[in-house]
Amino acid sequence: MSSFNLKPLAWALVGAGVAVMGSAGALDLPSWFHHDTPAAAAPATSPGHAALASPGATVVANAATAAAAVQAGTLPPATPAPLPAGTAPNYRAIVQQFGPAVVHVNVAGTHKPTNDEIQEQGGMAPDDPLFRLFRGMPGFNGRGMQPSEQPFKGLGSGFIISSDGLILTNAHVVREAKDITVKLQDRREYNAKVLGIDLSTDIAVLRIDAKNLPTVRIGQPSQLMVGDYVLAIGAPYGLDQTATSGIVSAKGRSLPSERGENFVPFIQTDAAVNPGNSGGPLFDAAGNVIGINSQIYSRSGGFQGVSFAIPIDVALKIKDQIVSTGKAQHARLGVIIQDLNQDLAESFGLERPDGALVSSIAPGSAAAKAGLKSGDVITKINGEPILESGMLSSRIGLAKAGDKVTMDVWRDKQSRTVVATLGASDEKVEVASKGESADGARLGLALRPLNRDERNEVGDAGLVVENAEGAARKAGVQPGDVVLAVNGKPVGTVDEVKSILSSKPKRVALLVWRDGAKIFVPVNLG
Repeated sequence: MSSFNLKPLAWALVGAGVAVMGSAGALDLPSWFHHDTPAAAAPATSPGHAALASPGATVVANAATAAAAVQAGTLPPATPAPLPAGTAPNYRAIVQQFGPAVVHVNVAGTHKPTNDEIQEQGGMAPDDPLFRLFRGMPGFNGRGMQPSEQPFKGLGSGFIISSDGLILTNAHVVREAKDITVKLQDRREYNAKVLGIDLSTDIAVLRIDAKNLPTVRIGQPSQLMVGDYVLAIGAPYGLDQTATSGIVSAKGRSLPSERGENFVPFIQTDAAVNPGNSGGPLFDAAGNVIGINSQIYSRSGGFQGVSFAIPIDVALKIKDQIVSTGKAQHARLGVIIQDLNQDLAESFGLERPDGALVSSIAPGSAAAKAGLKSGDVITKINGEPILESGMLSSRIGLAKAGDKVTMDVWRDKQSRTVVATLGASDEKVEVASKGESADGARLGLALRPLNRDERNEVGDAGLVVENAEGAARKAGVQPGDVVLAVNGKPVGTVDEVKSILSSKPKRVALLVWRDGAKIFVPVNLG
């Protein structure tokens, strides 16, 4: 459940996101923007298609009220209408009825390239030791370094879920945007306010000042089956009001976010999704929105038969938190987990490779307090089977801090029950500066010891950086780095770091292992 930069992914997960328009309408996709972004709409509502509403489905005029009513059991959930054998869904009717609720999201802002982005473009990162060595020499300009701020423009999609102007889209569509304009199908335009974004689930909630707007109808992803028809609406490569269809290829796919978390059980489809489709709705055969198009899996950057959508029930949970508090918070168990294979399952005395294998426990976390141990296999949570590690991550990440969960745990070839009270995802497990006075040296790192496999990979003892803030973050320390030494003294525990900081030095030098290389990072503690 934490990010650790030991083994970089061989394949890139390219988000379906922002397409930048250049002169003459040419599309330019900056290397730093790997997500794509949609826009969508469709023909006007036709009275002849009112019969599209499925039995028991209710058109959502106020999504918050409807979601609460569904949870309370007073409003029957929308269910896909069964199709007679040999027939296909009426996609034209879906587009005509619900297309007006799909909006274009135009964004503009500035972006500061990261060190990785500079290096991808052939430049030399400022934290590269060679950069510091050659800086100031005549003729040296960093070879391809980008300006400190790069302006960008992009377009995406969203869809209206309440008639008073509440809109859902992807977080990567509006992230870093300073100006956001929402364009309706009838070409009216509104300035949009971002109520909040959640990078862990890639959900953003917007608000425009308008009334009596058309809305989509919310469906139930839990009733979706592999093989069911789906329809995506968006603006691939800036081509407005494009509808593409396909089927559900799989459910519950676990994919890491840019923060290394995998809270979302994605819906996988073969509906064509390209740069320009992100944030648009994914409809089922009855015209209910069951997902938000978000990512593609590609070697080329374009569609190659695999796309992913965020289930709408996940999006609504995040929306409810954002509307009520301005932010979304995720629960944290405090374990690092992995999938089982058959060999591992047999070594633990399990007949099947089902469950999430706990490889390490964060000290002081909810898992540690509940008594979980490295080598435990979590097979159920609140009575629901855990078939793979991603299912546990999703259920924990979408819960609330303070919730109690009951886990069935396989340990020493027998099952037992463990109850844990979940913490918050932004809680620090052990912070090196903990306990220091307000005017003392503050390093700002959340650290944990290496486990055995990680120690073998690094080849030394050290501490994994789970989170970096304050002075350490400003110095360039990143989550996933491994701190090997502080001021030349090797460290393998948080207490050893605290001991070095007890003298309140103004500066420290961290020896950091990152992607197979060791570098010194100076940190000014002030």
